[in-house]
Amino acid sequence: METLNSILDTVDGYVWGVPLIVIILFVGFLLTIRLGCLQVINLPNAIRYMLHNEKGGEGEVSSFGALCTALAATIGTGNIVGVATAIGTGGPGALFWMEVAAFLGMATKYAEGLLAVKYRTVGKDGKVLGGPFYYIETGIKERFGWNMKWLAVLFAVFGVLAGLLGIGTITQVNGITSAMARLTPNAPEFINLGGNSISWTTTIAGLLVTIFAATVIIGGLKRIAKVSTYIVPIMAIVYIIACTLLLLLNASQISTAIETIVRAAFNPSAVTGGVVGSIFIAMQKGIARGIFSNEAGLGSAPIAAAAAKTKEPVRQGLVCMTGTFFDTIIICTMTGLAIVVSGAWDPELGLEGVAITMEAFTRGLSIIPGGATIAPYFLAVALVFFAFTTILGWAYYSEKCLQYLIGGKKKSAILIYRWVYIAAIFIGPYLTVSAVWTSADIFNGLMAFPNLVALILLSGIAAKETKDYLDRLHNGHVGD
Repeated sequence: METLNSILDTVDGYVWGVPLIVIILFVGFLLTIRLGCLQVINLPNAIRYMLHNEKGGEGEVSSFGALCTALAATIGTGNIVGVATAIGTGGPGALFWMEVAAFLGMATKYAEGLLAVKYRTVGKDGKVLGGPFYYIETGIKERFGWNMKWLAVLFAVFGVLAGLLGIGTITQVNGITSAMARLTPNAPEFINLGGNSISWTTTIAGLLVTIFAATVIIGGLKRIAKVSTYIVPIMAIVYIIACTLLLLLNASQISTAIETIVRAAFNPSAVTGGVVGSIFIAMQKGIARGIFSNEAGLGSAPIAAAAAKTKEPVRQGLVCMTGTFFDTIIICTMTGLAIVVSGAWDPELGLEGVAITMEAFTRGLSIIPGGATIAPYFLAVALVFFAFTTILGWAYYSEKCLQYLIGGKKKSAILIYRWVYIAAIFIGPYLTVSAVWTSADIFNGLMAFPNLVALILLSGIAAKETKDYLDRLHNGHVGD
């Protein structure tokens, strides 16, 4: 297992090296400038459109349903475990770089959603196929006359692998079972895999998640969207309320925590005592975990956006943008502040992954009677719902990538893939935390490269579409 971890770490270092971090930030900055800082100026419109479905558009699900499917995939273990892992390995400064990437990523996510709707295909049966593979293939060819189908295929291959072996299955179920195992430290051992003891709690939790996921995934997009529309808003609101309570109870320490985060972003060793001595490590962990959580630049969210019932690409782009705002700017920030305020990130505690966030909530809520006892159970339940919906969202994403690769006509192949996806969920609990998260980072990074190339090449199209829509909006020529 140590050899595997070493290999994965080496590959991860190459994938998430300076080039990818630079290009992610560059694309976000480029789009922010070309779109006139749209993520700030038009955020109110974006939130309004999120809550008000467009009339008369063609697609498979409502605009809000498409957003909830995207949020189902993004609001997951990244918000609880990913933030903790970033701070635990990159220091508190990782949260600062996560926020910077998220701010720029809002412009990236907007452009992805816009291009996905503009270049999608809608069949006579109302089935929609759209996303990066289509704006890579069709958009670039229309704009420059270049045949980039090979790049679209590359994206789709990485998308299938990311869903099947990375962000969609193994990391999510592993996060759920790790949380459950921490709540029952004395549970009897079920099996020992190379020194990795697997308890009965882990086994049963993994089996239940697999069964529940299977009942939804086999039903396809409409069932996934329906379940997500109910679960995502409720779980997000409850989690935000819990984080707000924790921060209010520890309000006197928030300013110190913010100062620590900013100082650690530029001088990590001064805060971490030398455990993290490089700004690059803080940036790498913060940006990588931020992308894992909000998926801006990854190219996944536009696959869901393409299915929205809309006739206005810009409108759906704005709705798509709110996903990054709620996921990272609000939820990840709250989780990160809770971890730094409580001191649960301290390397001397020897904690990793979900254990850091559980410790943060236990400490932060201990002020109220029974808070320290209830906190781990609340967080475990939140993690279950967060991760479960991410499993559902990525089942849809990776399936659409496969449909693109095989032409979308072989229904038997899609059904087989769904069962293979479910099998990947089943084996997730038996892998180590380090190997799981590193492999997810690798597939995320590989998936991002083709998409980011397309966004750079099509940034002018996004800017033109945006200007045209905003002009019509200001002149009253845009309806509901």
